[in-house]
Amino acid sequence: MDSNEQLPIDMVEQLLKFTPSAEERALLDEHSEDIDSLARADRFLYEISKIPHYEQRLRSLHYKKRFQVTVNDLAPRIASVMEASREVARSRKLRKLLELVLALGNYMNRGARGNASGFRLASLNRLADTKSSAAKGTTLLHYLVQIIEKKFKDILTLEEDLPHVKEASKVSLGEMDKDITMLRAGLAEVNREIEFHRSSGASQPGDRFLPVMREFHAQASVRFAELEDQFQDMKTRFDRAVRLFGEDGSVVQPEEFFGIFDGFLSALMEAKQDNENFRRRQEEEEKRAKQEAELKKRTIERKSKEGLLNSVAGKLGLKSKHTNGTNGGPVTAADANNKGEFDDLISALRTGDVFGEDMAKFKRSRKTRLGPNGTNNTSPPRSRNSIGREDSRERTGVVNRRQ
Repeated sequence: MDSNEQLPIDMVEQLLKFTPSAEERALLDEHSEDIDSLARADRFLYEISKIPHYEQRLRSLHYKKRFQVTVNDLAPRIASVMEASREVARSRKLRKLLELVLALGNYMNRGARGNASGFRLASLNRLADTKSSAAKGTTLLHYLVQIIEKKFKDILTLEEDLPHVKEASKVSLGEMDKDITMLRAGLAEVNREIEFHRSSGASQPGDRFLPVMREFHAQASVRFAELEDQFQDMKTRFDRAVRLFGEDGSVVQPEEFFGIFDGFLSALMEAKQDNENFRRRQEEEEKRAKQEAELKKRTIERKSKEGLLNSVAGKLGLKSKHTNGTNGGPVTAADANNKGEFDDLISALRTGDVFGEDMAKFKRSRKTRLGPNGTNNTSPPRSRNSIGREDSRERTGVVNRRQ
């Protein structure tokens, strides 16, 4: 009876598909004398048709192999709904959040629909659909997150209070009912088959069906009873949690009920991230605007100082240090002298001496550089050729006078 679990479950399923029907068994019996001449597949069907309760025994074996797999899949789903029901019912952060949503809704609907005592859970996910007419891309949920961040920061960790909600939102109560019903019916069928073999007493030598299935049935019955109790407890807790939030437990399913909370938590965290991104962009824009304003201010101050210096220099008859020589030509000794005066003036303006007694010294110093007619006393050096020409003219004049 495959007590060592050597026969895979998929092979058992294939054997069930090819179980001979009553008509096929009757046809095979007609050729029982010529069985050796039949094809190998037909001989196989003939042999299994001679096993008492072959199909029932095979179904019992298939159930035995599926039992633990089904239990291992069903138990975590039951536990997730039980835990999620307890979490949403006990979370103070969730309760506070719902109070804020209600207060916000009453404020927006003040008047005919204001002062409501509650709202349907499905309204939670509509917060992200209520968009602001003043700020593009901003929703009522973004505004709610701003309030939470300023005054109720502990609510931002709500997800920590509801760790099983996401898994519970994937659970179908209808599918779990089917699994429980299948386990119960299969266990009853195994028990009937055990009773048949026990009462018939026609087991063949080496037939292990009865001892193996008796042991399995005893263990499976205990495990199923525990699982069924957990399932009933889960439904009770879920119904209590649903009614706590004003919903109808006979209509609302776990995937719908917990799906609302899971979707709202995701939207809440997304809105929080949106607000952080908006603040970051705003800070960057303010920083950039401040830098541009500072640069503009410095440029204006620099141009203002240059204008002031040029104005003062113009009144004193000086040229700006930013120009080239006279009329834009090469720099001459006079231009170099003016540059020195301009640098002195800049130094005086920076130190504030231009407004004190040292300005008189500056003017006297400038008069010294200029001649009595206001011309520059500093003449450019003469070249050797010009000196030679002057000496030649002087010698010619002396000779003419002697003659």
